[in-house]
Amino acid sequence: MRHPLVVAAAWMAGALLSFSAMAVAVRELSANFGTFQLLAIRSLIGLLVISAILTRAGWAQVSFRNVRLHFGRNFVHFCGQFGWFYAIALIPLAAVFAIEFTVPLWTVVFAAFLLGERISATRGLAVVLGISGVLVILRPGWSVVHPAALVMLAGAFAYGLSHTLTKRLAGLDTPLCILFYMMLVQLPLGLVPAVFNWATRAAAHWPLLIVVGIAGLSAHYCMVRAFSLADASVVVPLDFLRLPLIALVGYALYSERVDEFLVLGAGLILAGNFINLYWERKKKQPLQPARSIPHPLRLR
Repeated sequence: MRHPLVVAAAWMAGALLSFSAMAVAVRELSANFGTFQLLAIRSLIGLLVISAILTRAGWAQVSFRNVRLHFGRNFVHFCGQFGWFYAIALIPLAAVFAIEFTVPLWTVVFAAFLLGERISATRGLAVVLGISGVLVILRPGWSVVHPAALVMLAGAFAYGLSHTLTKRLAGLDTPLCILFYMMLVQLPLGLVPAVFNWATRAAAHWPLLIVVGIAGLSAHYCMVRAFSLADASVVVPLDFLRLPLIALVGYALYSERVDEFLVLGAGLILAGNFINLYWERKKKQPLQPARSIPHPLRLR
C-alpha cells in the first residue's frame, strides 16, 4: 500500500497540471473569445457538472439561508477570475501566477478587518514581503507597467476577499452548495456583458473550452484530496511548484523569458507565504490529524 504522502503528492500533481492546462487553454482561446464570454462558458460547463453531481449526492444540501453571502462572495470571486483570465492573455504566464500567490497574504489582511483575526508581527512580515515582491515584479517607475499586471493585482485582491468570505461560508454550507452557487451566480455575470461581443464557436474550440470548464473543478478536487491525506505544511509547498512549472510551460510554448526581477519578486512572495504557513502551523501546535484541516476553496 502506498504511503499517504506519496498519494497526496500524486493528487497535487493533478492539481498542478489542471491549473497549467487551464492557463494554456485560456491563452489559446483569448485570440478568438472575449474574457466575459470565456467566463460565461466556463460557468455554464461547471454548473452542468455540479448539477450532475448534486443529482447523485442530493439537492437537499443546497441551502437558501446564506444567499446574500453567496452573492457577495461570488461577485468578488468573479472579479478575481476576470483579472486572472484577462491577464493570462496579455502578460507572461509566470508573472500571472506570481502575482496570484499574493492571494493568501491579502486574505490575512481582509480576515483581520472582516473576521477580527489578529495580524501578528510574523503575519505582518509575510504581507510586507508579498507587497515587496509585487513591486519588484511590476517595477513601477522603472518601466511602463502593463495594465494587465495591474488588473491581475486587483484580481488578487478580489480573490483574497473571496477566500475570506469563503471561510465564513465553509462553516455554514457544504462545499457542493458553495460550488453550485458559484457557478449559478457567476454565469449571468459573464453572460450579460458577453452577449454584446459574442464570438461564434468552431468545432476546434470545444476541446479547449471544455478544459477551461473542467480544469478548475479538477484542480480543486485534487487539492482537497491532497489535504485529506497530508498536512498543510506538505501540500502548500507542493502548490508553490505551480510557479516554476508554468514558467517552463510559458517558455516552451510561447518563448516567454523569465528575468531576474520576476525571479526575485516571486521569491519574496513565496517567502511571505512560507512565513505565513509557518505561523499557522505554529499556532495550531500540537498538529491535528491531516483530515481535520480545513482548506478554503481555491477554484479558478
